[in-house]
Amino acid sequence: MVSLGAKGWVSLPFDPELKRWAERANHYAESAMSDPALAQWWVCENTWFVGVDALNNDSVGTLPDGTALPKALARDLSNSFGVYPFHKAQVSVATPGYPKPRVGESEAGFRYRLNRAAAHVDGVKPEGPERRRMIKEPHAYVLGLPLNDAPPEAAPLVVWQGSHEIMRRAINDALSPHPTETWGDVDITDIYQAARREVFETCPRVPIHARPGEGYLMHRLSLHGVAPWQGPDHGDRRIAYFRPAMTSAQDWIEQS
Repeated sequence: MVSLGAKGWVSLPFDPELKRWAERANHYAESAMSDPALAQWWVCENTWFVGVDALNNDSVGTLPDGTALPKALARDLSNSFGVYPFHKAQVSVATPGYPKPRVGESEAGFRYRLNRAAAHVDGVKPEGPERRRMIKEPHAYVLGLPLNDAPPEAAPLVVWQGSHEIMRRAINDALSPHPTETWGDVDITDIYQAARREVFETCPRVPIHARPGEGYLMHRLSLHGVAPWQGPDHGDRRIAYFRPAMTSAQDWIEQS
């Protein structure tokens, strides 16, 4: 079993099977990064490869050459969160100079990316011309698996520790007056933004670093983002992310 506890995240210890998976996944990540069909995922003036669904794994995380994730990891995930099929993993790659402005990003948006790591809760998406926030992609957890050995200062994931409970309380307050079957269509923008401000004022911002063979699990409601690159001015940082889909916004807010 895995407990995310009061922090809302936990490190996964080194596992040689996981290192083998990461080494093979890194090979497929390199192919995805240079694939013309995925070129649209190079953003922020080519300092970030967003890499959505870019890793060609199957529903249990096995790679095309048959390299599988450790059975112990799969068992712990299913025992802790339930059984959820994996999507094709995101391959998130940052390079020296991240962040640069993203095409169409406002000055305020870029400042937020630079100063607040573009902090967000996954699954809460801007909808419509007014970009109102709604729960459109509920998922069970966030599993991050480093694919290369990058330094801690190389655009790490940052998490506002303990933020998941603040976000849960606030979003639940916004949703509770509405029938549960409509929760995915409820505008939670105002209370979501207010909760972010509370998190920034009360929760420590913690950078998370791991090497191939290690990893980390983050609560799906944790506020998080990507810090600016402050490492060496060469190489890159590569992480595979799994966010298995949940069936409903109600499960997303109510499950532990």
